[in-house]
Amino acid sequence: MMNSSKKSFSIRDLENLSGIKAHTIRIWEKRYNLLSPERTETNIRTYSLESLQKLLNITLLYNSGSKISKISKIKEEDIPLLVNEIIAKNSEKHHAINAFKLAMVNFDTHQFYNTYNSLVADRSFKELFNEVFIPLMTELGMLWQSKTISPAHEHFISSLIKQKIYIQTEKYQKLPPTKEAPVYVLYLPEGEVHEIGLLFLNYELVSRGHKTIFLGQSNSIHSLKELLNYYDNLNFVSYFTISPGPDELDRYFEAFSNELRGNNSKLMILGYQTQKLQSKPNFDFVEIFESIAHFTAQLPN
Repeated sequence: MMNSSKKSFSIRDLENLSGIKAHTIRIWEKRYNLLSPERTETNIRTYSLESLQKLLNITLLYNSGSKISKISKIKEEDIPLLVNEIIAKNSEKHHAINAFKLAMVNFDTHQFYNTYNSLVADRSFKELFNEVFIPLMTELGMLWQSKTISPAHEHFISSLIKQKIYIQTEKYQKLPPTKEAPVYVLYLPEGEVHEIGLLFLNYELVSRGHKTIFLGQSNSIHSLKELLNYYDNLNFVSYFTISPGPDELDRYFEAFSNELRGNNSKLMILGYQTQKLQSKPNFDFVEIFESIAHFTAQLPN
């Protein structure tokens, strides 16, 4: 795991972040002098944060239909202005995702908010989350695993997205729930900290009038037992992204059964680790959902 913010990028990093093939980036360098990489002592190209930002801006213009020969003639200081105009006028998914990536690599909160505000002008928050934030976070997860971006980048953009979910959720939490049962307990297991999906599930539930108890990150099974003293008919909802791992799932379900099967409780799970189950778990109280859309589709109106 990287411990510091990245300031030097390989051509493979640029390919991963921009979606432009390394071969094409080299051609753009040679033919149009669009980027000026530095070279290591062993003659390997490296690119600065400024070069990455410029390439992402160029990619936005290129994906909007501008020819690379035309882009190469634009003054460098004018490129960000044209990009902002495109973002304001065109909120297609790939433009929005690239704009958020630009905000991330520059730790630019202002650009994040400008992009967000342009998107919510003509779509609901649910549409924005499903169409832009989910694919963005999926892509960022792959970029983080490949060490293209640092934990600092991921934490920066994640915290901003969480803020937006909190704001939207609070609008409904001020209202009394219209559906008293079942009560949904949203939590992450011990060692699990990736909570954006869980936060959005909480938003989906409260916006539909359901009563929720949001517990957040890293909860032991035993700590959840206290809730059985207060409610019947509990639905525990969790995201298994990292933990428990594939070899620990059956033990986790068994421990859950021993501690929390009272009061007709269920365990509803989503996340990457559930993909590793060869078949449905051998526990009738466990329900597995492939996605947030799959989960919300089964909710009563």
